[in-house]
Amino acid sequence: MKALQLILSLSILVVLHEMGHFFFSKLFHVKVEKFFMFFDPYFHLFSTRDKWFTRLFPRFKNNETEYGIGWLPFGGYVKIAGMIDESMDKEQMKRPVKDWEFRAKPAWQRLLIMIGGVLVNFLLALFIYAMVLFTWGEDFLSMKDMKMGFQFNTSAQDAGFRDGDILVSADGVDFDKWDADVYRAVSEAKTITVSRGNQQVDINMPEDMDMLEMLKQEPPFLAPYIPAVIDSVIGGTPAAAAGLQKGDRLLVVDGKSVKTWTDFDQIMLRKADVLAAGCSAEDSLRLRNISLVYQAEGNASPDTVQFMLTGDYKLGIVKSSLLDYYQPQHVAYSFWSSIPAGINHGIDVLAGYVSDLKYIFTSEGVKSVGSFGTIGSIFPATWDWLRFWEITAFLSIMLAFMNILPIPALDGGHVLFLLAEIIMRRKPSDKFLERAQMVGMVLLLSLMVLACYNDIVRFLL
Repeated sequence: MKALQLILSLSILVVLHEMGHFFFSKLFHVKVEKFFMFFDPYFHLFSTRDKWFTRLFPRFKNNETEYGIGWLPFGGYVKIAGMIDESMDKEQMKRPVKDWEFRAKPAWQRLLIMIGGVLVNFLLALFIYAMVLFTWGEDFLSMKDMKMGFQFNTSAQDAGFRDGDILVSADGVDFDKWDADVYRAVSEAKTITVSRGNQQVDINMPEDMDMLEMLKQEPPFLAPYIPAVIDSVIGGTPAAAAGLQKGDRLLVVDGKSVKTWTDFDQIMLRKADVLAAGCSAEDSLRLRNISLVYQAEGNASPDTVQFMLTGDYKLGIVKSSLLDYYQPQHVAYSFWSSIPAGINHGIDVLAGYVSDLKYIFTSEGVKSVGSFGTIGSIFPATWDWLRFWEITAFLSIMLAFMNILPIPALDGGHVLFLLAEIIMRRKPSDKFLERAQMVGMVLLLSLMVLACYNDIVRFLL
């Protein structure tokens, strides 16, 4: 199911991206020789020049543009006549310039042709975000409602946070809702204001905060305070056999105090780490033996139970969640109000994405680079149109930004050389453009190899 969503999403984005180049090429009467989804080195899966297709649809036989589907799913392309691109068609560039070629057009027209794909992807993302808001509205947890505050790990407490603090603002900008942007705001802020008791406290943040480092910390740098109250018990499990019930509150696990589900998770995680590292049968038996102190709902005194975990080391309890304590707010949008809201959201997503790119130059950032396996993993295991369109919009923004980077072989590389031509009033030589294209392709292929390697490592681990 994830693979199907990934294929559909990328197909939409690639085709529309190339349509942007195609549209401006046709607008300025530039011949487009090929329009392919996915790359087709050596062979293709489908082409309008295939004999069986031209027999069924004769009118495509003499069409100036060949449409098709390649076998290498790393993107797509349009082959524009008279242009140095990934096709590396040097023979065409040696022939006299024709009026309908890319190189025959003025620089401003060539510039619009090159930014057409990026423009379409960016506008597409804004459109999708607007229609998502129009169709589903927006549901979020308001930070002002989170009266139980947050729980912080040791590094956060060293910075000045205390359990129960309620996040108020980052550098004077209020936290409106609880989402992934909270971590980004905390990592980038110089001062975080929290509500502690009946007063507000300013916390001066360390200068070397790293969001990636924060996200991988166990226990989390910060997490909503969720009491360790059981939501339900699964039948036939150790918890059910021990008599635990909905509403019971965990107090102590294996002699260690438990206030929240974060505390509980850390105890169970340490057990799992020891078991994964390998241990004796005696140690395994000891780790499976759980001593638990809990307080039943409505009882004044706590009870103690002791039981043995099964092979999967699960107790068989379902945890309470934030939604048991806080009511999400829903905002509905009319068609017209969804448009500015979608634009603002898209710009915020782009700003966050650009801000996070600095981490790609760190050791953790290099490890986070991924290809289709990584991208596919962010789709849900079941088909969810809301998540599908949200992820597609994000990928569209990511594709737009990555393509406009001034790297040869990307749209941004062509744009860079065109801007230089406009400013310097001198066109780079074809030999220079060919070499730049080769350098860019080597860089992109190297990045793809790294991304695929990281995917394989993650799969094996």
